[in-house]
Amino acid sequence: MPSFLSGRTVMVTGATTGIGYETARLLAESGATVLLHGRTPQEARAAVARLIATADVDAELLRPCAADFAHLDEVERLANRVVAGHPHLDVLVNNAAVAAPEHRTVTHDGNELSFQVNFLAHYLLTNLLEPVLTTDPGGRVVNVSSSMHRSASISWNDPNRTRRYSRLAAYAQSQLALTVFAADPRVSAVSVDPGVCETALRPLYGHEGATPAEGAAHVARLCDPALEIVNGAYYDRSTRRDSARGATEERTIKRLNKLAELLVGHSA
Repeated sequence: MPSFLSGRTVMVTGATTGIGYETARLLAESGATVLLHGRTPQEARAAVARLIATADVDAELLRPCAADFAHLDEVERLANRVVAGHPHLDVLVNNAAVAAPEHRTVTHDGNELSFQVNFLAHYLLTNLLEPVLTTDPGGRVVNVSSSMHRSASISWNDPNRTRRYSRLAAYAQSQLALTVFAADPRVSAVSVDPGVCETALRPLYGHEGATPAEGAAHVARLCDPALEIVNGAYYDRSTRRDSARGATEERTIKRLNKLAELLVGHSA
């Protein structure tokens, strides 16, 4: 890939494995300074070391950072460190995700695990990083979503699924929320389904997938400042398509913001 991202700074969450790791590699190879997020400092540093050893990247462009998204206080500390150390962030790739467990699991913060890790943590992180997210042309947020958002509904009165839990419904709800969040007018953002890939999430889809590198190419493409985006646009790999019905409606966006603010204890 050409060095079209030279001089730009990009943060990728969930960048130690799978699509996130390959996205970080592609962006660094394209000249970007990459803030490579992992669940722990050890995992982030190991991913950086692996990239330096195996990819054509400049070690100076890789910056490990860490936060366990199952703990919102760690997300807040991560955001504070990024704001302090990087006053200009061109792109934020919200990629970190977990499969909803077979049995309902609640975080320390009281939220269903996949809803918090896949959506609420990214909601909080994005809002806290807003002061440094550039408003220059080409600046954007890229939410890595899934086609499963189309089969989802947000349980507005019971988002943590206390009364009726299904791992597929919980996971799909988190992906719908992330897709709706991309249409928030406060930042320029898009969402993308990179396709089913051979990652830890693949068993949810029930069939074989592409390589993580193939999926990452669709994510990295959306980080190119030369690619003009429309806020809230949804991409199925490299093709722009309509998202789920109602996902870009102002009423739904406002309702999701209100719910998220309540659950993360942060007023945007």
